Amino acid sequence: MTIEHINPESMTSNPAFSQGTIAPAGRTLYIGGQNGIDANGDVIADKAEQVAQAMRNVLTVLEAAGAEKTDVAKLTIYLHADLTADEGYGAVLPIWGRTPTAVTVVQVAAFARPGVVCEIDAIATLA
Repeated sequence: MTIEHINPESMTSNPAFSQGTIAPAGRTLYIGGQNGIDANGDVIADKAEQVAQAMRNVLTVLEAAGAEKTDVAKLTIYLHADLTADEGYGAVLPIWGRTPTAVTVVQVAAFARPGVVCEIDAIATLA
């Protein structure tokens, strides 16, 4: 199903995100917070690689549900206070690309699992 991107002309425009999205009615996939952990469940030590792995984990869940990046209506990226939004989003961008979904980036003091510096959740529409 096609996500409709809302970018009012009276607001700033950015190719990396949309100000809003409209997801068609139908089945919805809610992807729980994905951390930068490997297939064994181990936290990746390098902070930038951990953020990148969190996004790859989101893509893996999308694929398992038969969805693609373009089916995502909303991403939320939670970054540890040790990371700037530029560092975190910079690590995500090569994997996510210029897929202009609605996105929120939030800095937090800590995560439940020690060593985690990022968590990403998503909402996608399914055909």
